Amino acid sequence: MSRLGRHTERHLVARIGWLRAAVLGANDGIVSTASLIVGVASAPGARPAEVLIAGVAGLVAGAMSMAAGEYVSVSSQADTEAADLSRERGEQDKDAGAEHAELAGIYQARGLDAATAAEVARQLMAKDALGAHARDELGISEVMAARPIQAALTSAATFSAGAAAPLLITALVPAALLAPVVSAGSLVFLAVLGAIGARAGGAGVWKAAARVTFWGALAMAATAGIGRLVGTAI
Repeated sequence: MSRLGRHTERHLVARIGWLRAAVLGANDGIVSTASLIVGVASAPGARPAEVLIAGVAGLVAGAMSMAAGEYVSVSSQADTEAADLSRERGEQDKDAGAEHAELAGIYQARGLDAATAAEVARQLMAKDALGAHARDELGISEVMAARPIQAALTSAATFSAGAAAPLLITALVPAALLAPVVSAGSLVFLAVLGAIGARAGGAGVWKAAARVTFWGALAMAATAGIGRLVGTAI
């Protein structure tokens, strides 16, 4: 077997499609639900049942919003990719020679000499002309291709999983300790999530954990202040 045939190296960029949606969904689930719970719980006279109902409603609404938002946005990306590929296919049918010269020029710009660039372009176009132009001219590859349904389902599922964490704390903690315990527990969850996402993506763990924890703390502090002010006024 050739050395190429034994190649089994896996690159982290292959995870980027689902990893982005997963981290965004889980992070948003924790931050938005915890912030909602803390805000309602900080209002004077808030009852635990009301806080829990608000949290559950936030989970359901947030999961549906994440799924719809991801589906629409990634579908727009997929539509743009499809339009570019259709245009490229038409250009190749109209003037294959010009498209060969264009692809060869791209390879020359990357460092190949003119003869080698022309031969590489010829061989790649003979095998899969549209694929070669999609990858090297348009920047569209199988790894980076838009997948709307995958993004929507991943975001909804991970949002629900993230939102379940502060909801579980709400169901178990006494009313007097609700706001501080939910805040502290959610910050721990966020730090762990940031570390996991960074590790899966090959990035620095501590920086990612600190970043997501900071923004989560800021969001919960803001909603706690609003809940207390509005609750007092009402």
